[in-house]
Amino acid sequence: MAEAEDIQLPRYLRLSGSGELEERARRAHEVLRDCVVCPQECHVNRIEGEVGFCRTGLLPAVSSYSPHFGEEPPLVGRYGSGTIFFSGCNMRCEFCQNFGVSQCGTGTAISCEDLAGIMLRLQERRCHNINFVSPSHVVPQILRATALAAERGLTIPLVYNSGGYDSVETLRLLDGVIDIYMPDAKYGRDDVAWELSHAESYVERMQAALREMHRQVGDLAVRDGIAVRGMIIRHLVLPGNLANSEIVMKFIADEISQDSYVNVMAQYHPAWRAVEGGRSPVLAALQRPVTAREYGYAIHCAKENGLSRGFP
Repeated sequence: MAEAEDIQLPRYLRLSGSGELEERARRAHEVLRDCVVCPQECHVNRIEGEVGFCRTGLLPAVSSYSPHFGEEPPLVGRYGSGTIFFSGCNMRCEFCQNFGVSQCGTGTAISCEDLAGIMLRLQERRCHNINFVSPSHVVPQILRATALAAERGLTIPLVYNSGGYDSVETLRLLDGVIDIYMPDAKYGRDDVAWELSHAESYVERMQAALREMHRQVGDLAVRDGIAVRGMIIRHLVLPGNLANSEIVMKFIADEISQDSYVNVMAQYHPAWRAVEGGRSPVLAALQRPVTAREYGYAIHCAKENGLSRGFP
């Protein structure tokens, strides 16, 4: 009984009262002086307003926030997932369907106090969780805002919704803070990851990040239909199996857990620079949606490796 009650309590509340959450925020803030918050490791001084790959300085930029009903069912429930979309990104996916926000700078820089206020407003709207979308480059700001929001009455779970290109060192600052990790496992090969997302050593970094996330929160736990703790992994099927689904699914099953909740997604369509194509055979392959056969192959790979949660 004690364990069941414990898992329903958002993790950051334990750290808030002790001062540990504020200390984590302070330590993360110092990383911004020579920024290695994410695997791009730009070494710019964001505290002084310098920007690196993510094009984000000291203040986080938010493009929008609202209850969202298009996420995975355990996150959405009846009242939606309280999504906060951050501007900028630590990847540059050639096919990004949200490129205006991730690549073109749509959004407004706000203070951490204002970010905390947004979190509380989403809670007031009865959202089941706070869902940080593209958070990898703004972890220090998220920690500071969470500390402020917890002091002001935030009590719902936090979701870390990333592209999977995360620093293990940064994730360790989030241990005991994030309740639900929702990373992408985009690629099984580094050469494809570099050409399509400009993320060096993506596979190694993603795999290390997923191991750390799972160590912190385990497999997805659901109470009354709503996620309260654990990990959801997303895998977008790409045309021509550019994502190498067989490699990704084997890694998840062998090194994370066969009980992993894996959303195998079929909604790829050409967007951003993938519409142009022509610059390389890989980009040219992205100029069409995935076929039913290609999606079926990814599902087959998941099932063949003993995975069963999160997809039809």
